[in-house]
Amino acid sequence: MMYLSEMMAKRPIVPFIREGNFAVRKPWTNAERRLLDYLIVYFQEGSCVFTVDGVPYEFGSGEFCLIQPGSLNFLEGKTNTITPFVHLDFFFDELREERFPTRGGQTDISAYAYLMQPRVNDFNGIDIPVKLSPKKPIVMRDKFIEMVKCWQHRDPLNQLRAQSLATDIILTILEDHTDLKEAEKTAPQPLNWITSFFSFNLSEPLTVNEMAKRANLSPSRFSAKFREQFGVPPHRYLLELRIAHAKDLLATSELRLEEIAEYCGFADIHHFTKAFKKMADVSPGAYRKQTSIDR
Repeated sequence: MMYLSEMMAKRPIVPFIREGNFAVRKPWTNAERRLLDYLIVYFQEGSCVFTVDGVPYEFGSGEFCLIQPGSLNFLEGKTNTITPFVHLDFFFDELREERFPTRGGQTDISAYAYLMQPRVNDFNGIDIPVKLSPKKPIVMRDKFIEMVKCWQHRDPLNQLRAQSLATDIILTILEDHTDLKEAEKTAPQPLNWITSFFSFNLSEPLTVNEMAKRANLSPSRFSAKFREQFGVPPHRYLLELRIAHAKDLLATSELRLEEIAEYCGFADIHHFTKAFKKMADVSPGAYRKQTSIDR
């Protein structure tokens, strides 16, 4: 079973609202269908019964419903209802413009399987119910209604606001119904962030323990995963970055060797000179002269 972090490394959570409205209706039914995307409904007024994958759920005022992609559902409003709703994608992909809210009677959507969004409940440790239980229902309600209002305005700022609120709502749903730290405890941790982290902290005395802590891994596990992804141990990779930066400064600046050593994270000029000569086969001073001649 895949972890959420693995999916997000490939397809990040970037909501895309496809359709939304306030749905003021007399008693109504929506014929059985399966979804390609997510459907979130807030029950502002009235009574409904939504049957999802064969299980009936009764909803009344103030409650929320989440129906995930692929679920077979039959929706029924038992009374006059006001049910603000959105059809939306949770995960980014290039096919979002092709995806559509399925219509009543579309129960076999195998021809559109390539368009189906990933289900959050298919990820390790996540089991979000159809009937949501927000920890702060009033806050959730206000954000949801504001999101639907904003989405109905077609200007860019309101659209951006709607998508931002959708992100907040998805995060709230995940936080309220899942212990994400527990669910991801054994998940493989992508290390794509590490190169930027190294570059930003090149002058700092970084340790494997510190890097492992940031990756939520033990030092030994971090070192093993780092070598697996980058082909060299963390210290070697960091040293190569420092020497590469030193070469750039030697070739393009008039900085003193002591300053370059400091900027590149070496303890002192002696450590810098020794490491540079070992890796570049020449001393820093000789390298500067060579690059000066080449220019």
